[in-house]
Amino acid sequence: MLYEFIAMHREEIVARTRRRVLGRPWPSVSRQEIEYGVPLFLTQLSETLRREPTATPFSSDAIGSAATRHGAELSAAGLNVAQVIHDYGDICQAITEIALEQHTPITVEEFHTLNRCLDTAIAEAVTEHTRLAAQKRSEEEVERLGQAAHEIRDLLNGALLAFHTLKRSAVAINGSTGAVLGRSLTSLRDRVDRTLSEVRLAAGTQRRERLTVTSLMDEIAATGVLHSEYRGIRLTVLPVDPALAVDADPQLLTSAVMNLLHNAFKNTRVGGTVILRACAQGTRLLVDIQDECGGIPESKGDLFQPFGERRGADRSGLGLGLSIARQAVRAHGGDIRIRNMPGEGCVFTIDLPLAAEPTSVPTNRA
Repeated sequence: MLYEFIAMHREEIVARTRRRVLGRPWPSVSRQEIEYGVPLFLTQLSETLRREPTATPFSSDAIGSAATRHGAELSAAGLNVAQVIHDYGDICQAITEIALEQHTPITVEEFHTLNRCLDTAIAEAVTEHTRLAAQKRSEEEVERLGQAAHEIRDLLNGALLAFHTLKRSAVAINGSTGAVLGRSLTSLRDRVDRTLSEVRLAAGTQRRERLTVTSLMDEIAATGVLHSEYRGIRLTVLPVDPALAVDADPQLLTSAVMNLLHNAFKNTRVGGTVILRACAQGTRLLVDIQDECGGIPESKGDLFQPFGERRGADRSGLGLGLSIARQAVRAHGGDIRIRNMPGEGCVFTIDLPLAAEPTSVPTNRA
């Protein structure tokens, strides 16, 4: 019987399946899949086949229930849906190959049973895996929304308290309380702007138009100066060639640059300088944000990961600014790179395609 054959040749089936998994070009192979996934797949299949010749009729609910648990185990082990599907298929191929080599006949009924088991198991395991993945994403979104709501509430509370104090004329508007109000309002504006960028990036919505780089930098500088003043930092904006232009979504691109600027302000010491400059390099626009953070330690991971490791002591915000900035820039056919200057600071560079020169239309002459 096929179940007995599988039990007898289990180690060889596992070894051959692992070789097939390692040899495939796609999907990618994980360590958990090799050490944990393949034996688990075979155990479930073997148990399912064992039920078939017994007095208890084959129950799709039984294999479905086992496969559902299996899908949850796969999700917990970090395997993705593509790996689930391919690994089941690899096990089926390994069983068939070894049976042929051993001249062990597989009856038509057993072959149909094997295919039916695999079909049901794949469907149920993938369904559960997908459900758990969607649930996890939903929980992460709820957590993110909750954190954003808390941040907005805290900023509003700070602004309201400062406003209430100023309204009572207890202090001057240009003093420390006024600075608290200014910081709260500008941070709130950034939070709302970042949320808008998140929503539009998720929806794939862009409203591109021809923008001169000068006008873009002027708008960014106007807001950036407020941030720098409230943090006691100098913002230097270098002159830009007025002929440079980009085809971009103004809100998304402005938000990307502001996120990088805000990150530079957070990591630059009081009294330090942040430099903003833009220039052309061939057909590309390079926008540099240079700070005085002292350099990024080698131990830091990918700074662009959502909720990733921060590079400085300031832990305010959700840690999403750099991630959103990179998404926005990549949506424009560009990217962001970092040049580290140990002991001094670092330079974040936005690399975007410049707008093509407008094509002149010849006029008809009489």
